[in-house]
This record gives sequence, C-alpha cells and structure tokens, in this order.
Amino acid sequence: MPAAEEDPARGPVPVSCAEALAFGGARLPAGARDAECSVQSAMDTLYQADFRMPREDVWTWVADTYPDAPEPGGPGTLACLKGVDHCFQLDVNGRPGTDAYYVDLAVTYVNAETARVRFSAFTT
Repeated sequence: MPAAEEDPARGPVPVSCAEALAFGGARLPAGARDAECSVQSAMDTLYQADFRMPREDVWTWVADTYPDAPEPGGPGTLACLKGVDHCFQLDVNGRPGTDAYYVDLAVTYVNAETARVRFSAFTT
C-alpha cells in the first residue's frame, strides 16, 4: 500500500492550478510559470499552489485578489519561516467565490526579477 501522502483517497494529488487557486478565491497571475498544484483531503481539504511570477507584479496581484491582505511587514503579517520574505494568513470564510476558510501566502524573492509564491487554501 502506498504511503499516506501518496494515497489518492487522501492526497496530495495533482490538480489544475485553476482549481487549486479558485478554492481560495484566486486566479493564477499573468506571467506565472513553473506552476504545480495539488489537493489533499481527509476530514478537511487543502489545496496548494507553488509558482514563480515577476517580482514586480506580486503585490498588485495580491492586492487585486485579496484587498484586505496585510502589507508586507505590516500588522497582521506572520513570523515567516527562514528564507521567506513575506507571509500572511487571511480568513476568507464566507467570501464570495471561495470555498476555503483560510488562505496562507508565502512569498520568497528568488532574484531581482522573480518571486516564488506558495499558496495554500484550506478548511478546518
């Protein structure tokens, strides 16, 4: 029997990034590349997306997608893991166009042109 993390009944299993991001009320941004997305479900559901995008466009995409997201370094941001430049968790429960309860976003600046975005949308 495969390990739990490979069990199709539980996940994670690959899904389209449109599906993964839509669960949290988002869309893949213009200029995104190297996108990989998955879903994992047991009692709760977790969608994840990992992609790269132009660094200069990250905060425009965030502000357009989540107008109430905290500014980088501002109130409401989380203590990010080492190597992550900005992260936050946002309560999206009941927001039109989303089935998730929360969205986590972590942004790492790869270089002067590129940012890596890790997105999670989940129920609890």
